[in-house]
Amino acid sequence: MYDLVIIGSGPAGLSAAIYALRARLNAVVLEKNYVSGGQVNDTYEVDNYPGIPGVSGMELADKMRKHADSLGVSFITAEAVRIDDNGDRKVIHTSKDDLETQNILIATGARHSKLNVTGEDTYAGHGVSYCATCDGGFYRKKTVAVIGGGNVAVEDAIYLANLCQKVYLVHRRDELRADKILQEKLFSLPNVEIVWNSTAKEITGADGKVSTLVVTDKNTGADRTLDVNGVFIAVGIVPNSALFGSLVETDEKGYICAGEDGKASVPGFFAAGDVRTKAVRQIATAVGDGAAVIHSVQQYLNTKKW
Repeated sequence: MYDLVIIGSGPAGLSAAIYALRARLNAVVLEKNYVSGGQVNDTYEVDNYPGIPGVSGMELADKMRKHADSLGVSFITAEAVRIDDNGDRKVIHTSKDDLETQNILIATGARHSKLNVTGEDTYAGHGVSYCATCDGGFYRKKTVAVIGGGNVAVEDAIYLANLCQKVYLVHRRDELRADKILQEKLFSLPNVEIVWNSTAKEITGADGKVSTLVVTDKNTGADRTLDVNGVFIAVGIVPNSALFGSLVETDEKGYICAGEDGKASVPGFFAAGDVRTKAVRQIATAVGDGAAVIHSVQQYLNTKKW
């Protein structure tokens, strides 16, 4: 019987594991993949993690995993397929064995919604990005495209316009969904061109890097080729929470309802990182979640008060 099973080995899960070990909890990390780090591994370079500038995503993930390994954190590589909640005895049925635990920390993260167009996967991390604040700095004085029409897409376009020579904002409709104040700011920028009523068709490249984005006009059917150095996709993200939706409360988008203390709606369930309801989803905030939630786990183990 474990004190805590941490499901997920991204930054939140690894941070929680380190703090759990220091708290001398009987804890284990359950990870679906053989490589820890989650979405961090998909980032070509991370330049905004304090103290480690210019590190590749894979290198940062590796550093976090090695830190956990050096302390003796236990890992099990298997996929959680079903969870039975029996109060203080929760059973996690995995693709290998069953695990019994008093508490479960859900740190399964989220995945970016994809366009599913040709070239997207090929150039992911090499010109295709899902995070302007993470990767925008690599495109100073270059030309990029942002795809989307909501707040995130418009905020990304505004942010990139301060760095890039030119920014295309590609949107499938003839009006944006973003807040009006953001639209007003966007429309005032001289180096932003909005490509209305258009959808992405193909991302192409040369020498392993993005060089063009082909878009299709929905009204005319005509294709247009945009010469770009990068494509930022901002069409939403999807939390990896399907396994837990019947166990704990989630919001309308599927994020697990939990505050900074990590407590979910049901005793013994916690959430940390991108899978929980929060305003900012970054590596640094995920690591912070992982640290903070262990304090809540300790309190619950000591008092059984929720």
